[in-house]
Amino acid sequence: MQRRDFLKLAALPCIQLRVAAATFPTQVATTVTRAFSTPGPAPNGLQAANDGLWILDQATNRAALVRFENGRVIRQFDTETDRGSGITFDGEAVWIASTYNCLLVRVDAQNGRTLKKMPSPGSGLVKWGPRSAHPTRTGAHGLEWRHGELWVAVPPAVRVFLLDPGDGAEKRSFPAPGVRPHGIGWDPDGSLWVTESIYRSFFKMDPATGKILMQLMLPPADPMRDGVVLQPHGMTVWNRDIWFSVAETGEVYRVPLPG
Repeated sequence: MQRRDFLKLAALPCIQLRVAAATFPTQVATTVTRAFSTPGPAPNGLQAANDGLWILDQATNRAALVRFENGRVIRQFDTETDRGSGITFDGEAVWIASTYNCLLVRVDAQNGRTLKKMPSPGSGLVKWGPRSAHPTRTGAHGLEWRHGELWVAVPPAVRVFLLDPGDGAEKRSFPAPGVRPHGIGWDPDGSLWVTESIYRSFFKMDPATGKILMQLMLPPADPMRDGVVLQPHGMTVWNRDIWFSVAETGEVYRVPLPG
């Protein structure tokens, strides 16, 4: 079995029944737009910034800044990370979730030079799939920077952590939805969107309490490749769209925010 399990169409009814029992509102996205192919084969982290879209590729350990309109590369560089799954920008430097050595790494935004390393919170074994398919301890996935603080989604812990970026100290945390949280991004109203890859959903959450406010699901058969429904991985929010990457196909898509 692959490390990332594609979500088969046959599994969708089970997921929909579980969502139906939820106490928060659920919507299905009406439009999914393919934006572009990425510079690397396995985009696993996204971060919107004023000068472009940051993409972290898990296969090459390269970070790229690309144009929103066409994916054209502005600059890209190698990083000293190990199969990372998340990326964010603090206004001066780039943070990367170096997933397979359980580190958070701050790098120079111009050349990728390592500036700082600290342990990922909540590292461990993930909760989905057979243990034989996921035998290795891993760490953080989604990253976001806000008001001088670092937000981290960690699948093994199934939690979202708020960290002090100075020393990595945990300020607080709350449970993430589902079992496979991935990319995270800020809504214009200050809420936090958390991707759940297996559910093919984005959950809007109150960052102060961790309460789920709503769920936005991708359509049952979109996006799809060769009869297989694709899962979202990296995610960010820009211009009232959720942008997400599909690591297996090397693509970026976007869906409108609800409301």
